[in-house]
Amino acid sequence: MKLIKFPEDEQIHKHSVEWWYFNGHLHDKKGNNYSFMNCLFKLNLKRVDLPFIKKIPINYVYSAHSILSDLTHKKVYPSIDYIVVVSKDSFSKPLLFINYTNPLMINGYVNCEIKETKLFEYKLKTENIDLTMKSIKKPVLEGGDGYVDLGSKKTYYYSLTNLKTKGRIRIKDKWIEVQGKSWIDRQWIDIKKFHGVNDMWNWFSIQLDNNTEIVCFEYDDGKTKTRLASISYRNNKQEHTNDVLIIPTGKKWISPQTKEGYFLSWKILIPSKNIELYVRPIIKNQEMRFGSLNYWEGPIKVTGKIKNKKVKGVGFLELVGRPFQITDAKFLVKSAIDVVKKAYFESKNLFGL
Repeated sequence: MKLIKFPEDEQIHKHSVEWWYFNGHLHDKKGNNYSFMNCLFKLNLKRVDLPFIKKIPINYVYSAHSILSDLTHKKVYPSIDYIVVVSKDSFSKPLLFINYTNPLMINGYVNCEIKETKLFEYKLKTENIDLTMKSIKKPVLEGGDGYVDLGSKKTYYYSLTNLKTKGRIRIKDKWIEVQGKSWIDRQWIDIKKFHGVNDMWNWFSIQLDNNTEIVCFEYDDGKTKTRLASISYRNNKQEHTNDVLIIPTGKKWISPQTKEGYFLSWKILIPSKNIELYVRPIIKNQEMRFGSLNYWEGPIKVTGKIKNKKVKGVGFLELVGRPFQITDAKFLVKSAIDVVKKAYFESKNLFGL
């Protein structure tokens, strides 16, 4: 284990898996509300057990997932690029700089960018997002030192929980000026073999109106369950505890496409900190379909109490590792073929296979 340092650890690492994750809640001048998630993944093909990309003849591959949601009109616009090309000059500057694109270029070239202009100030640009973000709090090092033991694996993990955000988003080819608050998560994991399909987790990023933020999760690797909550108070004081209960409430939402079931409403208890929160989804149909590696990712509303004072806010919920329930063989075969064909087509176009 080594101590996390900034800006060094915002850059790339020689680890099995790592990602640069953003989410946020935005609004326009008319009072319409929106949310977004954008994540760039880096995978070590020698260690990651994903059958549809492991035969690509390179050591590392990048993938990009994003969701833009029109919360007022209940519309969701998901996108998955199985392979993206990262520019040669990415990670070459003192502060974080990543330039990437989908190599297919069927509908024209789109330059995507994650750029740190000053320490903890960022520009995020994709096909549908063009935002600037400025952190108004110090980073949260999960668990206190940013090195979390998950039983079968250990991960470096930090978050920027409160970023003042402005810019524009594109919905149906119309650019809309917006502002709001964002969140950044960074993790990198170094293990001999990564089987993403065997792991299950429930993860919450919570931004309360009193400028308190909480990241909490329950991680199950099939043998050990790990629970952790990290709290950033409005005065920048931080606390970390394993004393957290994450309890589903209500009925599961069943995906009409995959038939997977997801609990979308939850009760979160942190008894030692006198915290009791309730979360519910803003839009239910936010499943990201990635072959058999499907997950739910979406915005939530939060209510509850901290030390007997009422609180409310927003956040994001991520649910990964649910059993694949659909029994329609034709659907399963078609899903697998679609994933393999897209990944193969992108790699063939990129590498000349």
